[in-house]
Amino acid sequence: MSDEEREIMVQHAAYWQPLVETGQMVIFGPVLDSTGSYGLGVVETDDEDELRDFAAGGPVVISGTGSIDVGTMPTGFVRPRSVA
Repeated sequence: MSDEEREIMVQHAAYWQPLVETGQMVIFGPVLDSTGSYGLGVVETDDEDELRDFAAGGPVVISGTGSIDVGTMPTGFVRPRSVA
């Protein structure tokens, strides 16, 4: 990753931070695999179009560093929170 790309990723994380702070972002972060790396974010929203518009305005997309795909997960399962 170049210094320029690293700075864009810092901006990218900051751009999505409000969704983390409001609790809409369920999980967000990098994923490493044998072909390289990418990011994953799971966002809870009632307005998919609004989320798509938000994603399209992010630093990664605007700079051309990467792209963002938005999909719909109609249902899912979350493990229960462990109690220590």
